[in-house]
Amino acid sequence: MSNIKKVDDFLTDAEVFYLATVTEENKPKNRPLGFHMLVDDKIYFGVGTFKEVYKQMKQNPYVEVSATVMPRFIRYYGKVVFDDNPALIDKVFEIMPEIKELYEKSGWKMGVFHLEEATCEFRNMIEIEEKYEF
Repeated sequence: MSNIKKVDDFLTDAEVFYLATVTEENKPKNRPLGFHMLVDDKIYFGVGTFKEVYKQMKQNPYVEVSATVMPRFIRYYGKVVFDDNPALIDKVFEIMPEIKELYEKSGWKMGVFHLEEATCEFRNMIEIEEKYEF
């Protein structure tokens, strides 16, 4: 199993994970997410382009994703890279058809991104057990 697949599997097992950004006031902001998909050895996430989180990542692209599957947790952090590839957005909507319906009705757009210059730490409460760079 590849290292990025280990990260993706951990996020799947966690079900809910947290994305941390920095606000315009230079304050931390954390929000729960659940969607991710592994495509071509990259983990993609999606957020609405109308949301504050999207604007925050455009202004400061460095983020951290954290997730817990007791007794372990991960910190997956790096630089956000948005990808406007329509095939990726179609895949998001294929995986989550309820989101597609909501976005189509409202005229909203989905911002799909992955992390580059990324590191993932698999940790227990005391130490890093595994560490990978992508």
